[in-house]
Amino acid sequence: MKKRALGPGFPEPSDGLPYRPCVGIMVINKDGMVWIGSRDDGGSSSNYEFAWQMPQGGIDKGENPENAARRELYEETSIRSVSLLEEAPEWFAYDYPEEVIRSSRRGKHRGQAQKWVAYRFDGSDDEINILEPPDGHSAEFSAWRWEHAEKLPGLIVPFKRPVYERVVAAFSHLTA
Repeated sequence: MKKRALGPGFPEPSDGLPYRPCVGIMVINKDGMVWIGSRDDGGSSSNYEFAWQMPQGGIDKGENPENAARRELYEETSIRSVSLLEEAPEWFAYDYPEEVIRSSRRGKHRGQAQKWVAYRFDGSDDEINILEPPDGHSAEFSAWRWEHAEKLPGLIVPFKRPVYERVVAAFSHLTA
């Protein structure tokens, strides 16, 4: 299998399953609020109590993290009107709980290693369309809103909280 050029610092476990290379996207509006969506796991609802999250997704072969972030953001939200603010200096990783690995991840990855990118939202809210994503993509969110960055870790599923705490800390100077 050909390795991706993921750059320095990508966590490579010495034992067990590898991490899936992914991006996470923090979109910040002119008021310093962050875009979050409520996951749609089918039927316009979520299987999790803590369903709110920022956009995220896999890095395709040949893609760099920033290109993947723009692609994933568009596929999930229809947002294109953004300006790059900053890329987090390191990869943030989380492990899936055992039940998630068994039930939905087919045992291919232990979790995700994410390169986070922060963008300024330059468009208007009517650009955002999560219910009918572009290019035939399935809806990943059933609702969305702007939220204060410091509240994000309390809205995400518990196994992702440590990453969200690190992301909020890394980009806090952009939301003030």
